[in-house]
Amino acid sequence: MQCTSDGGTEFSAKAVGWTKSAFRQIIHSFYICSHYRQGMSERSDIPAGLPTSSSGHRARLRQRILTDRGDGLHDHELVEYLLALAIPRRDTKALANQLIEEFGGFSRLMVSDPDALKNFPGMGETSVAALKIVRLAALRLISEPIRSQPILSSWQALLDYLRADMAHLGHERVRVLHLDSKNRLIRDELVSEGSIDQAAIYTREVIRRALVLGSAAIILVHNHPSGDSTPSRQDIAITKDICAAGRTLGIAVHDHIIVGRDGHTSFRAKGLI
Repeated sequence: MQCTSDGGTEFSAKAVGWTKSAFRQIIHSFYICSHYRQGMSERSDIPAGLPTSSSGHRARLRQRILTDRGDGLHDHELVEYLLALAIPRRDTKALANQLIEEFGGFSRLMVSDPDALKNFPGMGETSVAALKIVRLAALRLISEPIRSQPILSSWQALLDYLRADMAHLGHERVRVLHLDSKNRLIRDELVSEGSIDQAAIYTREVIRRALVLGSAAIILVHNHPSGDSTPSRQDIAITKDICAAGRTLGIAVHDHIIVGRDGHTSFRAKGLI
């Protein structure tokens, strides 16, 4: 994280499984709407030479979703069925496998840039939207505890949500969680997005925004695309600046969380705040 003057723990062992479980539940729910789309195949989503889908294969896949909640589905099968809702008259198995390979896995695919997805052969706006709406719905499902309860009493839910949203991003993202006097979430704001290794955060802007929102406390969050959540000297320096500025105005900095692919670092737990 690029700064300007103007105790690590692992994520819950359930986090990854819970995220994919959320995807499965949402795909299950979306199935009931799929028959409305049978005549609405998007021409730009159909690459030349892509074979027509096997109705038998898709029926079996559908039954697995309906009868066992999709617990045994592979990653490519989750993507395959999502794409089938957008491209109902085409075989989407090969396309699903190609996407997962190209974008580096299921999680990386789900957080990929929409324009990059749309430019992939066989994809169009409808197909991209099918992937994105499920990710958004899954994040909404995961974030329910932190939107309805004081954040400090639902800390693990917060960490699981941040991991699902940020751990697999290919660029750095900085956000600030604004809390009221009872530690309930007022606003989850994106502060900046940057290159693969840095995004800017300005002490003055963070504190000014906290004053505008009437925040009693804030939590700083950013990700390290490298996967290593170890804080840099810049991360530590900017955190100290924001803590000092907030202290003079009665705004507490509860924590600064760095998210990586394999875990996270809490400045509070590390004794850095």
